[in-house]
This record gives sequence, structure tokens and C-alpha cells, in this order.
Amino acid sequence: MFRNLSQLAAANAVNAEAKKVMSPALRSDIYSAIDQTKSWLVGGVGGGQAGDGVSFGPIISTIQKHFPDTKLGLESIGQVESEVAVVIGGITNMVMEMSKWEGMAGGMAMRTWVDGLVEAHGRVGPGARKEMVAKGITRGVNQNTDVSLMTKEFTAKIQIISALKTSEFVHARVS
Repeated sequence: MFRNLSQLAAANAVNAEAKKVMSPALRSDIYSAIDQTKSWLVGGVGGGQAGDGVSFGPIISTIQKHFPDTKLGLESIGQVESEVAVVIGGITNMVMEMSKWEGMAGGMAMRTWVDGLVEAHGRVGPGARKEMVAKGITRGVNQNTDVSLMTKEFTAKIQIISALKTSEFVHARVS
């Protein structure tokens, strides 16, 4: 686990000079990938599901526009947990990359991403597949997310957005 983090940190140090501006397509690609991932995790909606070995392709292609080193090894194809982990890590990295350039927009995208994951996981049928999706989500966040993309300001903005959304729900229930 620590080896992976040190490799990511070294890779980002090399690529730090390469990225001077945010890609204009990043925001739309994030929301597109979120929508694709939600239906892909649930499966059976519009074709393909996590673990089928092929349907992750369009999502990975979107991620690779911004993080070209994102790949799924041959040993991982067809394994629910591995496929989910790579996709989750890739989209989370995209959101954190956007947060470096547009903090509040990144915070809102992260909140949308987390809400989408919770919703999709809740819609996955009970059983072993649901457990594998949950493990993949956890592994994607813990092992495949590049923590060097996180900024101090981003954390505070996520908390503000979370508090505002929570207060909206509380206010809506009281009314």
C-alpha cells in the first residue's frame, strides 16, 4: 500500500510541471463518468455491469483522457472488485484534479460523486456481487486515489457543501 502511494507521489512530482491549466472537458467528463458508473455498478440497465470484463471500457476511456496511466491489468478483467476499484479511483482523481482549479465546483462534484455511489450501491441486488462492489469502492478510494491531488482548501469546501445540503434536507423535512 505504501509503495503505491510513494509511486503516485513520485509520478505527480514529475507531472506537476506539465499541468498548468484545467482541461476544458474535465467538468463534463466527470459528470458523464458519474452517470455511466452509476448504471454500470447497478448492472442490467442499458447493457453491461461491473465484472463482465468489457463494459468498463467507455468509463476507462473517459478517465484516460485526463489520467492516461489509468489501466486495468489483464488479471483484473472480469473481476468485480478490481474493475470497480480502478473506475472509482479514476473518477475520484478527476474530481480532485478539478478541485485544484475550481474548489467549490470540485466540492460539489465530489458530493455528487459520493451521493451517486451511495445510490448505486443501494440499488445493487443483495448477495455476493453487492459485497464485491462495496469492496471495490473501498479499494478504489483507499488504494487507487492519488492523495497528492488533495488540497487543504478542498476539504473545507466539501464540509461547507455537505453542511448546506444537510441543512436543506433538514429544512425540507421541517416544512
